[in-house]
Amino acid sequence: MADNLASVREEVSIANRILSHEGVLDAFGHASVRHPTDPGRFFISRHRAPQLVGPDDLIEFTLDYKPVRPTTLRMYSEGIIHGAIYQARPEVMSVCHHHSPAVLPFCISGAELVPVFHLGASMGTKVPFWDQQDEFGDTDLLVRTAEEGASLARALGGNWTVLMRRHGATVAGTSIREMVFRTIYGCVNAELQWKAQQQGHVQRLTPGEASRGGTHNIKPGPLERAWDFWEHRLRVAGGHLSGAAKAKPAAAKARSTKPKRAAKRKRR
Repeated sequence: MADNLASVREEVSIANRILSHEGVLDAFGHASVRHPTDPGRFFISRHRAPQLVGPDDLIEFTLDYKPVRPTTLRMYSEGIIHGAIYQARPEVMSVCHHHSPAVLPFCISGAELVPVFHLGASMGTKVPFWDQQDEFGDTDLLVRTAEEGASLARALGGNWTVLMRRHGATVAGTSIREMVFRTIYGCVNAELQWKAQQQGHVQRLTPGEASRGGTHNIKPGPLERAWDFWEHRLRVAGGHLSGAAKAKPAAAKARSTKPKRAAKRKRR
């Protein structure tokens, strides 16, 4: 159990950094994972930019977004999004909330986001649209309360991606890697759809194509191939370790150079 939990924590921290490196997350947004043996709990990072998230940053929460153990660490404002979806969808094991520039034009205009190429089918055959104002009037556009989280989860329904008016998107998956795949290729699909619209015509996948393509995309083969690619890109870019872990050798190097410089000045 301990080894399994450690690997899950490591994988979701890598997922945060992959999604940041691939341009989906920036300083904001977050990815979470349901506890592998306790479906009534989930892990999400403390209040930190996704690119810097490591396993030690993860906090365990109940599904109503209460920390299992008391903490003085600052938490995300919108962690309730994750808990609400885990409550509504027992099969969901991982969730991402993001504000990718690829999907924001659709969130702003209200234009329907549809699958337009084979890998885009993984975002789901239908992408519903949630307007927070319908139920809650003028807000700061953040999802902070249990009622707002439940409303978003209802809008998601049995789908895998939901757009949020003038805000961003939330994506679910039955595993961390599936969630990452759906999230990244959903954003790629949005970019391609927008470009096709500039040419004056968008030919969406048929329902059958979207269903069959989506089913194929989340098989172990495609998921592992894509994950290996994204993880390799992250490693080559030097982002495979958390920010804290990377900072230690840099600091040590800085300290080690001081005696040498001092010695050199003394010889002069």
